[in-house]
Amino acid sequence: MSKDKIKDAVYTRRYIYNFHFHLIWVTKYRHKTFTTDELSNEMKDILWQVAEDNEIVIEKMEVMPDHVHVLISFPPSKAPTSAIKALKGRSAFIFLRRHPEIRQSRYWGGHLWSPSYYMSTLGNMSKEVVEKYINDQKYNEMKKAPVSKPIKKHNFSVNNV
Repeated sequence: MSKDKIKDAVYTRRYIYNFHFHLIWVTKYRHKTFTTDELSNEMKDILWQVAEDNEIVIEKMEVMPDHVHVLISFPPSKAPTSAIKALKGRSAFIFLRRHPEIRQSRYWGGHLWSPSYYMSTLGNMSKEVVEKYINDQKYNEMKKAPVSKPIKKHNFSVNNV
C-alpha cells in the first residue's frame, strides 16, 4: 500500500476506509411530524447523539416534515443494517418517549418510522477506475521487480545421447 495518505480516508489501527452512505427514511404513513424548527432540531440532536454512541459519523443531515436525509460513514466492522437500526430504532424510541402526545395521536403502535428506507453508497472512483486499478496491479508490480538474469538453456537432443 502506498505511503501517501488517501484523501478523505479514515485511518485506524486495523483498517483504512473511505466510504459514505446516503440514507433516507420516512415517517410511518408519511405523517408530517417535524413541522416546527423545535421538533426538527430536536430530532437532529437525537440523531447526532445516537450516531456518536454507535460510531457513526453524520456528515450531512436534514430533517424534513415527513422524512430524513443523512450522509453517513462508519467503520467497516459495522454492518450497514446495524447503522440503520441504530439510527431509526433508537431515535424513534427517544423521540416518542419525550412526546407521548405525538405517540398517542399518530404513532399509537409505537413506530415513528416506516420500516423501509433508501440507501446508496458514494465513492470517489467509478467501477471502471477500480477495475483498471486492479487489472494494472500485476503489471505495475512487475515493472518494480529487479531484472533477473535469464536462465541458460542447454540444448539436449535425443540424438546427441
